[in-house]
Amino acid sequence: MARFTKLVPALALSAVSLTMPVAAQDDTATLNGHLSGDLITHDPVIIREGETYYVFSTVGRYIGIKTSPDLRHWTDAGAVFDAIPQWAQDTIPGTEGIWAPDISYVDGEYRLYYSISTFGSNRSAIGLATNVTLDPKAKNYRWKDHGLVVMSTKDSDFNAIDPNLVVDSEGRQWLALGSFWSGIKLFPLDPATGKPAPGTEPYSIARRLGVEGGPNPIEAPFIFRHDGWYYMLNSFDYCCKGVNSTYYTVVARSRKVTGPYRGKDGSEAMLGGGTIFLRADLQEKQRFRGPGHTGFFTDTDGTSYVVYHAYDKEADGAPKLRIAPIRWDADGWPIAQY
Repeated sequence: MARFTKLVPALALSAVSLTMPVAAQDDTATLNGHLSGDLITHDPVIIREGETYYVFSTVGRYIGIKTSPDLRHWTDAGAVFDAIPQWAQDTIPGTEGIWAPDISYVDGEYRLYYSISTFGSNRSAIGLATNVTLDPKAKNYRWKDHGLVVMSTKDSDFNAIDPNLVVDSEGRQWLALGSFWSGIKLFPLDPATGKPAPGTEPYSIARRLGVEGGPNPIEAPFIFRHDGWYYMLNSFDYCCKGVNSTYYTVVARSRKVTGPYRGKDGSEAMLGGGTIFLRADLQEKQRFRGPGHTGFFTDTDGTSYVVYHAYDKEADGAPKLRIAPIRWDADGWPIAQY
């Protein structure tokens, strides 16, 4: 989910086919071992403009921003919004914050998709804001809100939060989203508006097999391309419980953006399958727990990274920013060097 607060009790892990990656490295040998500064974050995504890295996340109420010159030391840089947009307050009564952003540079502008909801409800909406620069010192720095993109209601079989913009190999644009309910959806977008055409029906690309009528804990999709494949990261189980969180991250891949996505062992994402990418109990001196809500980023030197949050046992379970370089195994599967 998109904010860190109390959640419903965790279910036992589903009996799905999940394979384990290579064991993690020693914390002191990784980028994570050198992170410093303001690291409190939740649901992070990362991007670079010029010589500055930007992380957008669910911090505060209005999409927090952190910046770094080197991916190591991070500084608070304010927020995207100074208030919840009026359309969002009208559409989702009772909302108190803006959650789970996604940031991309597309067609000469930065697109920031964001979530509006109330915790545990699928009366939710995704909005869109754009800017021509991320540098708040620039004269043309201004976030322009474009309002509603996708909405779900109590009658919907999905939950319109946790957006992720995907551009496929043919340049077509898609929006992956979803949390719990019937799983992860993929909407084709009109590139001129960044929104689906009216009446557009989504593709279903991943789900969990839970108790009928009960929670199906899958959320926070992030899809990226590598070497002719589309890779999808999803968070399984429960965030938002500090060091008692059971969040972990699963990867599956497909030759087509619309699926079918499968894990390394062939297990189907639509049947709850995939391959474990980040374990619930990260082996970083046994300190961090519940890694999830991942974002993927490739730097100008070609190095790819996964960004995520995990709960820090040495900070009373506070969610902390984590960043891990990616290497690829012999079969083309990503391995996080956390």
